[in-house]
Amino acid sequence: MARIDPALQVHITRAFAPLSDQAAAVAFPPPGSLSRALKAAMPPGSAGLPTAYTSRAVAKMFTTAAVDIWMRAVHSFLISASLTEVSPIWASVAGYYSSHYAVRSIAHLLGFFQLFSEKRIVQLQFQGGQYLCSFNRKTKLDREHRFYWKVVKLNPLFAADPFFTQNDSLIDDSDVGHRDRANYADHLSQFRVFRPLDAIALKARIERISEIEIKSPPIPRISQCPDVESVQIMSYHRLVRFRDLVDTIIGNSNRFWNVHRNPAWAREFMDFQLTEEATLRSQFTL
Repeated sequence: MARIDPALQVHITRAFAPLSDQAAAVAFPPPGSLSRALKAAMPPGSAGLPTAYTSRAVAKMFTTAAVDIWMRAVHSFLISASLTEVSPIWASVAGYYSSHYAVRSIAHLLGFFQLFSEKRIVQLQFQGGQYLCSFNRKTKLDREHRFYWKVVKLNPLFAADPFFTQNDSLIDDSDVGHRDRANYADHLSQFRVFRPLDAIALKARIERISEIEIKSPPIPRISQCPDVESVQIMSYHRLVRFRDLVDTIIGNSNRFWNVHRNPAWAREFMDFQLTEEATLRSQFTL
């Protein structure tokens, strides 16, 4: 079990609290709202110094962004599972994006957001009774598929979790390197007769992934691309980690999370259960 730091408990509790004040169905703002709000808040020439920002509404959007991108991870996992036999290449690409979105959801929950158009990395903190945002310049090492993974891996709660990595594309065991091979390599020639899975087969596939008991995380290998099963195992475990973390801290006390923790469009196919070795168990404790 991983013990959650009290400061992180307070951070996530505060992050979700305002979302109990309104109906869950209308809690998500329009697309791009957080990006636009942060761009408007960024002081000219900012270079990382904290900037007082007192809008609870904008701080709340870090949380809705986290849950929105987590649901994107769940949806991408369903797409990956449905393409398992039809297109191993696209099954592996969709599975990678499920992993990436799951990692990114944790990063948003921790208070990090890439402001792409302004080439800034935003960090939200709560100090002295008000919200502060820092706007640090991006470097060439801060590409999205490295930055969000690095932020999560640096957090003490996930530093020792083998399901989370630095996502290094230069080694054979690499989620993003495996994605790059599927996306960009020439002459893959992985074409099959297109017979999409029906609902029963899709549910069975997801049940199989959730019940595979593993002794160590099967990071997808570039040399074995498309390593669909490994990609799907990793993405499933990662998206469950986000759900377990919020469940442990928030419980059933938040109307927004109560609605969105189990998306209606996924209920028929997955129950977010895992079979894990004790040393890999994703359970969190306060």
